[in-house]
Parts: sequence; structure tokens; C-alpha cells
Amino acid sequence: MQFVEFREIIKKRTFIDDEWYTEIEKCWKEMIELFSLDIDKTIRFLDVCTADEFSWLSEIMEDIAKRTHNKEFISALKKTADKYPEETQRYNIVDFIESAECIVVDEQE
Repeated sequence: MQFVEFREIIKKRTFIDDEWYTEIEKCWKEMIELFSLDIDKTIRFLDVCTADEFSWLSEIMEDIAKRTHNKEFISALKKTADKYPEETQRYNIVDFIESAECIVVDEQE
């Protein structure tokens, strides 16, 4: 399965300077929309994404959780974090996953 659009939007984000807040926010909105549109496809992408792609996704994990309220998404995040322990530790991705999980659990209670 191809994930060209996912990879293109992540690549776009990688080229935006971290000091350029308005452009980052625009890119985040695009990313959130794309990754929330078909959560099953997003989950499949997590199975094949690179460590770098996963680290960029950490910026929007909570927003995807807010939109989708999907427990399988959280499980896929945890599985991918286990697959990339160095990036997960370097970027504190576990914190983002836990926050996303709280959003999903709180919404389902």
C-alpha cells in the first residue's frame, strides 16, 4: 500500500523552520486533517513508517486522538514506539502517546 500523501506532508513539515510558528500551525492542520480522515489507513501507515516519520507524527498524535477517539490508533502508536525505542526516548514520544490515550479513554467514559 502506498502512503505517498502521508510522506509528502511529513516531508513538508521537516522543511519548516521550528521558529516559523504560523507555517508550522498550517502544516499541523493539514497533517491532522489527513491523518484523521481514514484512521485505519493511518494505523496501517504506522506499521511501515520510518523512525523519523514517527517522530514527526508525535507533534499531532493528541489532535488525531481528539478527532478519532480510536483505541486501535493508541495501540498502534505503542507498537510503533516499541519498534523505535531510540526515537521514542529522544523525543519523549511516550508522553505524547499517554496524553493521546487519556483523550481517548476520557471520551469513552
